[in-house]
Amino acid sequence: MNDAIHAFFLTYATLFPIVNPLGTALIFLDMTARCSSQVRHQIAWRVAVSGFALLGVSILAGSHILGFFGLSLPSVRIAGGIVISIMGWRLLDSGDDSTDSEVERSKTDQGALAKAFYPITMPMTFGPGSIAVAIALGTDRPNILNDFDSAAIQDIATCLGLLAICGTVYLAYAYADVLKRVLGENGTEVLLRLAAFIILCIGIQMIWVGVSDLLHSR
Repeated sequence: MNDAIHAFFLTYATLFPIVNPLGTALIFLDMTARCSSQVRHQIAWRVAVSGFALLGVSILAGSHILGFFGLSLPSVRIAGGIVISIMGWRLLDSGDDSTDSEVERSKTDQGALAKAFYPITMPMTFGPGSIAVAIALGTDRPNILNDFDSAAIQDIATCLGLLAICGTVYLAYAYADVLKRVLGENGTEVLLRLAAFIILCIGIQMIWVGVSDLLHSR
């Protein structure tokens, strides 16, 4: 039972700062600024469901997929860190008029719905960083052939942790307009920049960990 509780909180606590639902919720709100509240809720639901499937596959089969393609986890961390660092820097360095561009803001409900998976689900919400962490969590799972009961309980607890993080994302995205009203314009701008800076730092940290792991493996 203790292992199941540990697996649940480890999954949630490890993914939460990388997914950063509160920070990315404001970015999501800006990307869907011209959408109705109903459509925004639909997109938030699609993001949560897609994210759960993406991370679930990464945890349960990610290491096997990497092995099939001959990839190592450190290389995934480095690649993911580079992508996240670039995304964080662009968000941090963007001007006030950058959010009005056609690339970042959808002008119609259908346009926003079409972007529900890419780029909103991946890489904005559940990007390479989240996938790399999910794969790392999956490598620590007990072997189901050696201890079926323990492995099954831990897998269920891990899936519940994923469900909790995806539920947090849904609530943050669906009610991002409420968060913006509470924060105000200045507070929203500050949180956006802070979220971008955190994303940049996470990317650099992932690169550092990946490089360190590669050097130690030689």
